[in-house]
Amino acid sequence: MDPPIYYSKAEFIETDTGNKVSRRATIAGPQNIILGGKTIIASGAIIRGDLRRSGPGHAVVISLGRYCLIGEGCIMRPPYKTYRGAFNYYPMKIGDHVHIGANSVVEAATIGNNVEIGKNCIIGKFTIIKDCAKIADNTIIPPNTVVPALALFAGSPGRFVEDLPESTQEIVEAYTKQYYTRFQPLDR
Repeated sequence: MDPPIYYSKAEFIETDTGNKVSRRATIAGPQNIILGGKTIIASGAIIRGDLRRSGPGHAVVISLGRYCLIGEGCIMRPPYKTYRGAFNYYPMKIGDHVHIGANSVVEAATIGNNVEIGKNCIIGKFTIIKDCAKIADNTIIPPNTVVPALALFAGSPGRFVEDLPESTQEIVEAYTKQYYTRFQPLDR
């Protein structure tokens, strides 16, 4: 078992469902952001739930599943486009056991379950990342790309590198659960 990852209890807010959100993260429009539980949002992360579709009361929802790890300095904002002259944001749905590395920018439409996104990645607007895919560090995924299940993408622009093993689901699930367990307050 890897050693604990300590954090200052004063820096993180823990919710009833076990989410741990850094006070140094920017959660804009929290009423439009759904966290599935046991998700960790590191300091400097920015999640934009305050962006809306045109017209009143059309908030765009960002939903994250369980055991998501959002790295330091990540920016997550919903994808947008101009359609028939109207500028609109669209919902972003992220599955369970998703790990997004530090300083990545994500504007995907959908990210499946058990997905790993490396550090310093740019995930373009309306990208769909299927279950058990992996995006290598420093990869740029162009807008509207579909990353297939069990595929490794790398490069700029991101391209298919190789198929991932069938065990990817178990590996990623174990990693995110273990990380969450190891993430302990320094001052109990």
